Amino acid sequence: MNTQLSRDFKQHIAWTSDTPLGLVVESASGPFIHLADGKRLIDFISGIAVSSIGHRHPHVLAAVRAQLERHLHVMVYGELVQRPQVALARALTVQLPEVLDTVYFTMTGTEANEGALKLAKKYTGRTKLVAFERSYHGDTHGSLSVTGRSVYQDPFRPLLPNVEFLPFGDVAALSAINAEAACVITEPIQGEGGMRVPSRLWMQVLRDKCTENGTLLIFDEVQTGFGRTGRLFAFEQFGVVPDVLTLAKAMGGGMPLGAFVSSAKIMDTLRRNPPLSHVTTFGGHPVSCAAASGALAVLLNEGLPARAIELEEHIRARLQHNLIVEIRGMGAMMGMELSSSRAAEEVARYCLNHGLLLGWTLHSDRVVRLAPPLNVPLEVLDEALDIMLSALHQVVQP
Repeated sequence: MNTQLSRDFKQHIAWTSDTPLGLVVESASGPFIHLADGKRLIDFISGIAVSSIGHRHPHVLAAVRAQLERHLHVMVYGELVQRPQVALARALTVQLPEVLDTVYFTMTGTEANEGALKLAKKYTGRTKLVAFERSYHGDTHGSLSVTGRSVYQDPFRPLLPNVEFLPFGDVAALSAINAEAACVITEPIQGEGGMRVPSRLWMQVLRDKCTENGTLLIFDEVQTGFGRTGRLFAFEQFGVVPDVLTLAKAMGGGMPLGAFVSSAKIMDTLRRNPPLSHVTTFGGHPVSCAAASGALAVLLNEGLPARAIELEEHIRARLQHNLIVEIRGMGAMMGMELSSSRAAEEVARYCLNHGLLLGWTLHSDRVVRLAPPLNVPLEVLDEALDIMLSALHQVVQP
C-alpha cells in the first residue's frame, strides 16, 4: 500500500486484522470489482453473500435514484408511514408463510438477531437461550453470546448469561431443549462454521421440540436468505417454518438493511410494557428499503433461486482435484474444504493474484468460501473455475 489513500487507510481506519487485503477499489459492476491499479477481480464471495445479484444492478440503482428524489431519513423507525418500508414489508411477507406476516426492519444482521433475542425473551417471559456449536450470529454482545466459538467470545466476557450450546446436527442432543428456553437460534445451514448442512430429520425434530415446549424457533437466514441456497429462503428446503426469521446481507441489494420477521401476535409484545421495547433510528432506511424492493424483484423475475442450483451443479462437476476433501453446502452457498490450511491459503493467494477474489469461513481456515453472484454469466463462472483449478495444480503438497 503506497498511495496516499492507502496511507490514510492505514493511519485512520480501524483494522480488524493485522493483514488486510489493502486493495484500492475504484468501482464495481456485475460480478467484477475494479481496482485503482487497473486490475479486475471476479468477485466469487459477493461481499460475503451480499451482492447476490451482482454489484450495482441497474434495477436497484433506478430504485435508489427514485427514492433519493423523495426523501432520506425523516423519523425514528415506526412513527411515520413511509412508502418504501410498507412496500417492501408487503412484498416480503407475500413470499413467506402466513404466520410470518409482520416485519421489523433493522440496519444489519447482528441487529436483527439482537431484536429477535429480545423478542423471544419478552414474549415467553423466559431467559434461557439455546444455540449451537460453531454457529455465527454477529458480533454485538447479544448475538456474540449465542455464537458458538469461544475464541471470539472470551475477550468480551461476561456475555449474556444462561446460554446453552448444543452440537449442530445431532438429533439426540435436541432432547436438552425444555420449557425453560425462551428460544433456540440457529442457521439453517452454518456458514462461518464451514457450510455445514443438517439433515431434514434434525430440522423437523428441532421444530417439534420447540413447539412442544413453547420455545420460539429463530432461523438466522442472514447469509442463507434471498435465493442463495436454491429457494428464496433456506427453511423451505427442510419443510419447517420458524417462529422468527432474521434477514440481512443480500436483502438490501448492496445497501445496508436487515429485518426480523414474525407473527403479529408475537411482534405485538414490543408495543407495550413498556412501549417502545425495541427502537432503532436508521433501521428500514427508505433508500435501503427501495433498493431491497428492487433486488427482490430481480431475484423473482429472473428466477435466480433456481439458478443457484444450476451454479452448484456446474461448480461440483468442474471442481475435481485430490486436494479437495469435500465441497459442502447448498446452491450457491458452498465451501471447498482443502487438505490443509496452508493449501487453502495458497489457493486463495494464487487466485487473488490471477484475478479471482476468494475467502475463508470464519471458523475454519481449511474451507474456502464459494458464493458467486446468482446471476454470474456462465463464461465468467468458467473463467473463475479455471483459475481455481490452476491454483489447485500449483499447490505443493507436503
